[in-house]
Amino acid sequence: MNYQDTVNWMFKQLPMYQNQGKTAFKKDLSNTILLANHLKNPEHKFKSIHVAGTNGKGSTSHMLASVLQEAGYKVGLYTSPHLKDFRERIKINGKEVGKQFVIDFIEKNQNFLEKQHLSFFEMTVGMAFDYFAKQNVDIAVIEVGLGGRLDSTNIITPEVSVITNIGFDHTQFLGSTYDAIAREKAGIIKSNIPVIIGETQEETKSVFLDIAKANTSVIYFADQIKSYYTSDLKGNYQKHNIKTAVNALKVLNDKSFKISEEHIKTGLQNVVKNTGLKGRWQVLQTQPKIICDTAHNKEGLSYIVKQLAQENYNNLHIVFGVVNDKDVDSILPLLPKKARYYFCKPNVPRGLDAEILKLKFKSSGFKGDSYQSVTKALDEAKSAAKLNDLIYVGGSTFVVAEVV
Repeated sequence: MNYQDTVNWMFKQLPMYQNQGKTAFKKDLSNTILLANHLKNPEHKFKSIHVAGTNGKGSTSHMLASVLQEAGYKVGLYTSPHLKDFRERIKINGKEVGKQFVIDFIEKNQNFLEKQHLSFFEMTVGMAFDYFAKQNVDIAVIEVGLGGRLDSTNIITPEVSVITNIGFDHTQFLGSTYDAIAREKAGIIKSNIPVIIGETQEETKSVFLDIAKANTSVIYFADQIKSYYTSDLKGNYQKHNIKTAVNALKVLNDKSFKISEEHIKTGLQNVVKNTGLKGRWQVLQTQPKIICDTAHNKEGLSYIVKQLAQENYNNLHIVFGVVNDKDVDSILPLLPKKARYYFCKPNVPRGLDAEILKLKFKSSGFKGDSYQSVTKALDEAKSAAKLNDLIYVGGSTFVVAEVV
């Protein structure tokens, strides 16, 4: 198989949350443990940072990787989902895993993967860990895929655990209360391993304190510390992620890592350059200004709407699409009605039909039309927008993936 054949096999033959949603989610780590044993436990061969949370875990992971690179370390970075190419998920010092490694890993392990009915995410985690071990990374930043306690990444014992925040997302898997979701995320807290909580929330604080105490883990609440750092990631919400990343880095310094103030400052200012991160309040063009962002739930979109209100423009155009398990009713009250909407379906099986989305919005007083694709919706917005207008593209990671 060539690279594209290999990726197609991974996408089509095996369960994949990105495409299927709930049916691809396995509440069990047994498959991941089997694969790790088959690979001779690569997760034991490198140091790591584990990052969970409802929002901000991707940005925080990239910030951590960028600073560690500036400090001279060889840094693995595992994140999900990807925007354009599967290899975005697995990087070392900002460079994507080679196509040949992906091909060789699948060819070598294909019989085992098929026999054990491993999911797309399980095999991808195994591939990342195997790659980082073989490349002898100094440390790897590992982003949780979904939840924490039962996520496939949760076979590592990190130097520090990070939980950015708790919000209502993926409630069909994680529970419908802050308490329940927090307990799932807190599943990454390990015995005697320090944990950073990005945002103090009254609904979840006691959960984290109790679980940290039970694990004899020192706990830090990052938003309780003063921080004056800035980043090249310009979303207003990044102020929380900056504090979280800095707190984690300072804990690493207590564990014999050598990360200076200059490394932190330079790393935070060069996240995009060092790691290739895309889709976080990313300006695609000016005149008219086009901004995209991967925020896709109530908490994330609330920050986006506030930041949009701070922009100077004559008219606002919003290209918007979601997946079909999204609680649209929860985000409708947040979004500006004084805008023209261009409803679209992201090109994944889970994408919500644009006409259904339009009807949901119109019943709540929004104005707009539906389009057959994200590209057509954006093209229409560009045609309608004047030079001093603003176009925002978002609602789903998969919508943003089609425009960056």
